[in-house]
Amino acid sequence: MNWLGLLVLLTLAGLAEGTWDNCGGICGLRPMVYEYEYMDHDNGTTRVVGGADAKLGAWPWIVSLKHPAIPGTRHLCGGSLITAEWVLTAAHCFDPIRKIGMVYLVIGATQLTKPGHGAQLRRIKKLVRHEHYNPSDKSNDIALLQLSKPVDCNPYVQLACVADPALSLSELQNCWVAGWGATAARSQTSSDILQEAKVQLIDVQLCNSSGWYAGVVHTHNLCAGYPQGKIDTCQGDSGGPLMCQDENSDFFWIVGVTSWGRGCARVKRPGIYTSTLYFYDWILAHISPETIENAY
Repeated sequence: MNWLGLLVLLTLAGLAEGTWDNCGGICGLRPMVYEYEYMDHDNGTTRVVGGADAKLGAWPWIVSLKHPAIPGTRHLCGGSLITAEWVLTAAHCFDPIRKIGMVYLVIGATQLTKPGHGAQLRRIKKLVRHEHYNPSDKSNDIALLQLSKPVDCNPYVQLACVADPALSLSELQNCWVAGWGATAARSQTSSDILQEAKVQLIDVQLCNSSGWYAGVVHTHNLCAGYPQGKIDTCQGDSGGPLMCQDENSDFFWIVGVTSWGRGCARVKRPGIYTSTLYFYDWILAHISPETIENAY
């Protein structure tokens, strides 16, 4: 486990004045969940497509990117808060390049039309898309958003832990996806309430085999879902997190960024995610080059 990298991320979360005390130098934990007696998930019925409504504060690092030109909830894409002033998302969320001054972020909400007192709004100060992102094949589909000002952490707003290359995916069993995207294939309507679903990591070699994706999945991708389909991310979930729980503790790692798929919840067409393990160094280098240089 690359604890130095984790320490760097935690330190970065405290660079802005006042944010260290608010965020506590902790990532990947869900304070509101501990207020519940139990999570009350029924894995047998687990609409995301095929998921269920998330409880308040269930995923306190998830972010909604909104654009005023989008009807309904204005939801464009998802994202994950990885420091007090940086959000991880997908590069394709800005295809074609949108006027980022019109995009705003809602952090700490579960229901978009009623975000609640714990939610915070931010604008984008800086967009960093991967320099080798290719919209035609969704390679290197990863981006970072610097917020107009750092967030103040509270029970509904917490930092995500970004998985590093030393993490063994084979040891992570409790994996989840969440987002405000469509809850049915071919639907263009985003969900008002955050949806969540438990998924399985699927071996990329199998995912890339004949009868599945037949070689179009990149080496820097992850596959997650189920061979039989039925549960999957969908339109509007792009940029949001694929999250797996640490085997020895309560905190979750962001192991992937929702990228693409053929349809939603189809047989042998699971969701495709950009691996944070593969792009870990790229993430760290862009959120603070000076800190990384000094750390190593």
